[in-house]
Amino acid sequence: QVRLVESGGGLVQAGGSLRLSCAASGRTFSRAAMGWFRHFPGKEREFVAAISLSTGNTYYADAVKGRFTISRNNAENTVYLQMNSLKPEDTAVYYCAADIGGTATQSRSVNYWGQGTHVTVSS
Repeated sequence: QVRLVESGGGLVQAGGSLRLSCAASGRTFSRAAMGWFRHFPGKEREFVAAISLSTGNTYYADAVKGRFTISRNNAENTVYLQMNSLKPEDTAVYYCAADIGGTATQSRSVNYWGQGTHVTVSS
């Protein structure tokens, strides 16, 4: 059974920081590119950041470049999203994603999703 469990969401003021964590169970982590997506009410889930399996290459949406950093700890089967300089428009539900064989940059290719964690940025 594959399971992705996010943590670290919450309420923060604009300009503040949060660190999201995603713990993966099973063998998924060692076979998958990992990513973060977010969902705004009434909109499609959108890509935020991804990190490759072997090279550690990272990819970011333009809206978060320079503010968010994705990293992974393969020994602990955990992927992180460090979010700095948060803005009210970053308020969303953030989802961890595992993509086996892909880049975790396209939601349609994601194999497994976490349950989501809420991030609220107040102005």
